[in-house]
Amino acid sequence: MGKIERFEDIEAWQLARLICKKTEKLFHNTKLGRNFSLRDQMERSSGSIMDNIAEGYGRGGNQEFHNFLSYSKGSVSELRSQLYRAFDKKLISSEQFEDLKEDCLKAENKIGAFMYYLRKTNLKGIKFKKP
Repeated sequence: MGKIERFEDIEAWQLARLICKKTEKLFHNTKLGRNFSLRDQMERSSGSIMDNIAEGYGRGGNQEFHNFLSYSKGSVSELRSQLYRAFDKKLISSEQFEDLKEDCLKAENKIGAFMYYLRKTNLKGIKFKKP
């Protein structure tokens, strides 16, 4: 794991941003764009993945960061469930479903690994550094 100086350096955040972009693309290129209720839910959950990583990082402490990573991981699972709903309603293709589902699984793993790291490290976060 490389040095992280800002939330944009976090691989899980970078993947979450890609997931947001791919989700947005589905809204414009599939029937999902016309299912306003499901589209809105997917917009919120996909954005929540990256936003919670950023907010947790901004808190400056590992315990709070860990909590926000947990919220982010939950949002990944929520989006994955919504992908199943979109696929079952025939709003997205099998290929689109599998592609984004695989990204979600990768994101869950990256976030989980980062949570594990935060639990095991002796570093407690930037807000605990002595001046």
